[in-house]
Amino acid sequence: MSYTFTPRYHEIDGQGVMFYMWYLGHVAEAVDAFFADRALPHRDWPGLGFDVHAVHLDLDFHAGIRSRDVAEVLISTSRIGGKSFTLDFAFRRDGEAVCSGGVVYAAVSPEGHGTIALPDVLVEALRG
Repeated sequence: MSYTFTPRYHEIDGQGVMFYMWYLGHVAEAVDAFFADRALPHRDWPGLGFDVHAVHLDLDFHAGIRSRDVAEVLISTSRIGGKSFTLDFAFRRDGEAVCSGGVVYAAVSPEGHGTIALPDVLVEALRG
């Protein structure tokens, strides 16, 4: 799944590249689109008895995204466990990889009762 964006003015630092924190903001947007594309939008999760929390993040920077660049974030499932899963991401600009990494998410009860097993509906969406 691919999510495309152009950095907004306030996302660019004095060196002319996107601030580090905005990469994670765009990952969050891409993950939201990933699940919506798989017919499991985030807004439905509490009603289905689950939510997820990010518990670990890895980012590797290769080059910067600059003002007016058209960039895309590619999202893919790399691991499905019993209570957690990992989504890998890659930022590309003009076909060049500029940042890559992964996010580990743990399934949790929306009532705050801790981690739970990955629901079948979520596993189906992750498998695509």
